[in-house]
Amino acid sequence: MLQRTVVIMFLAGFGLVLGALAPEPAPVPTRWQLEIEPGPLRVVSVDIPNLGPRMFAYMTYRVENNSGQDVLFAPSFELSDGEGNVVRSGRDVPQAANAAVFDLIQNPLAEDQISIIGELTQGKENGKDGYVIWILNDMNPQAMTVYAAGFSGETATVEIKGADGKPQRFILRKTLMLDYQVPGTLEGQRLRPLGLRSRSWIMR
Repeated sequence: MLQRTVVIMFLAGFGLVLGALAPEPAPVPTRWQLEIEPGPLRVVSVDIPNLGPRMFAYMTYRVENNSGQDVLFAPSFELSDGEGNVVRSGRDVPQAANAAVFDLIQNPLAEDQISIIGELTQGKENGKDGYVIWILNDMNPQAMTVYAAGFSGETATVEIKGADGKPQRFILRKTLMLDYQVPGTLEGQRLRPLGLRSRSWIMR
């Protein structure tokens, strides 16, 4: 494992792309941390009213709080295609796709990314099941990497010199990175899970 992670930050307001060496997460968690068990990443085609068939990726997960304190749980999931395109789950996902995925996962207790937000109390019996969905605009991605944040309270601050020469500070959060094997094209994948290549915690 690399000792340092290269983090690329896109600053829309400045039109700049800056790189910085980010710190590694602490070997032993120094803040609260939740237990997350991600399910398979799958691809599905859904017939959207007035639009026709559209492709989506979705993932289920289980989260439990054994941190020793109740936590306000507000997760965020992003999907990267390895070409600089990063999409947050739920963005541009129609209700028809959400309903179709909910039927597919066959878990009446599963909550979508909005419904699951709230206090997560301690104990296995208070764990929650969730699912997230992304619209797929590229069926031939170079990579498929999921970044899951909101499962740890650990943060770090990095300082980068801006275009004007003045230092700018950014707060990085401990994030779970899930890197999946890409079969070349996703066209024929249809509900078959993508293989998980690696799982690691990074500061992002």
